[in-house]
Amino acid sequence: MKTKWGVWGSGGIARRRTIPEGIMAADNAELAFVYDVNADANKEVAEEFDATACVSEEALLAADCDVIYVATPANLHCGQVLRAAEAGKHVLCEKPLGMTVEEAERMIAACKDNGVKLGTAFMMRFHAQHQKALELVRDGKLGTPVLGRAQLSCWYPPMPGAWRQYPEQGGGGSLMDMGGHCIDVLEMFYGRACKVQCVTGNLVHDYASEDTAVVLLEFENGAKGVVDNLFNVPDASSKNRLELYGSKGSILAEGTLGQGELGEMTAYLESDDAGYEAQQARSGGGGIAIAPNPVNMYRAEVEAFALAVLDDKEPSVSADDGLWSQRVLSACYESAKTGAAIAL
Repeated sequence: MKTKWGVWGSGGIARRRTIPEGIMAADNAELAFVYDVNADANKEVAEEFDATACVSEEALLAADCDVIYVATPANLHCGQVLRAAEAGKHVLCEKPLGMTVEEAERMIAACKDNGVKLGTAFMMRFHAQHQKALELVRDGKLGTPVLGRAQLSCWYPPMPGAWRQYPEQGGGGSLMDMGGHCIDVLEMFYGRACKVQCVTGNLVHDYASEDTAVVLLEFENGAKGVVDNLFNVPDASSKNRLELYGSKGSILAEGTLGQGELGEMTAYLESDDAGYEAQQARSGGGGIAIAPNPVNMYRAEVEAFALAVLDDKEPSVSADDGLWSQRVLSACYESAKTGAAIAL
């Protein structure tokens, strides 16, 4: 059995990734309707993927579909999710879940009141190497977790219509856009953060949103975290590193954070408790490659949400996860403004 999907905001990430790699490839989903304020682009998407192009929001909400995937600028998420819920549609919403904690709470309440499911599109959780690393952490192979680092950066120069460069449209810049993913991934490994301290700035680009963000985190289990997100370094210079350290070793990756399904990950783990070595010798190479069969993250997130709808279960990446992310990001921006560490 397949769920029928409509897409609200068919350009951008929906056209590049979620439609072709996710909805079209999923075993339990099919694309039926698309809508975008850019009518020409929407028509192109509809023709390319054999879907019906809706001419208005009202037409999309009245369409015969089970799920609406919301992939519009962040400032539109709340109102669109509220209207989709009132129309009786389940909703998979791109992160961030609204612009504020209060908006996320309204979205969750509306979906509960109307008996529909709401999921948050944190697709990086589904990366095959992240899932394998999670197994190692949960099995205690890393020992006591002590530090995690997630780095995701790119070159994002000023461009007309780039809504992520305006806080009133995107909610923030590099931190809101990429830091939300990075923090979510670290929390997947180490549990929720309990304290954050953040600095932001504009070091290269002069648009209103930040092009630089660094976050220090403390997790409930005592481990520490570092997240760094930049809109101002060339793409080829940013290796998008994920680093997990514990009392029994480390798991180090390049390229697993991002929109692709590949990357390199290596585990350097001690089989037994190692004694102190005064020489602290470091051997070159070594380690065990973590290379499970790749999984397309967009297909995995679509199939997971569709399964939740079909089985009437809580989505694996829930609305509460999106709400928590908003609480953490809000604390980060408060910290950047005040210079103080913020407890969660």
